[in-house]
Amino acid sequence: MAKTGAATALAARRSRVEPGDLRAARGNLQGGAAALDRLIHERMRLGIVSALAVSEKLSFNDLKKLLKTTDGNLSVHARRLEEAGYVACAKYFQGRLPKTEYRLTAEGRRALERYLDHMEALIRATREG
Repeated sequence: MAKTGAATALAARRSRVEPGDLRAARGNLQGGAAALDRLIHERMRLGIVSALAVSEKLSFNDLKKLLKTTDGNLSVHARRLEEAGYVACAKYFQGRLPKTEYRLTAEGRRALERYLDHMEALIRATREG
């Protein structure tokens, strides 16, 4: 079900890229990369928000395995996203074991959509240029 939702979201996003977006991207191609959301653009953080975009929530360990990273690296990047309001973190105990789960917030989803729209416009402008 999540993959179907992700495919639908991708198709909708592709249809939203307007010709004006391409003109703006062409006109600002050199500065276009600088205009990207630097918080999301970093590889590990992009991986986190992308994984959460297609899953309702993921545990710390699930994200760590999926992204093939260390505890410390994931913690640092997840905290940056949490501080920005892009990711929500819930900590609880399951029996005696501490658990941490992450989910993408509405603000994080909007930021990811803007980032992907911008990247698509830059790619199209580069190919058509």
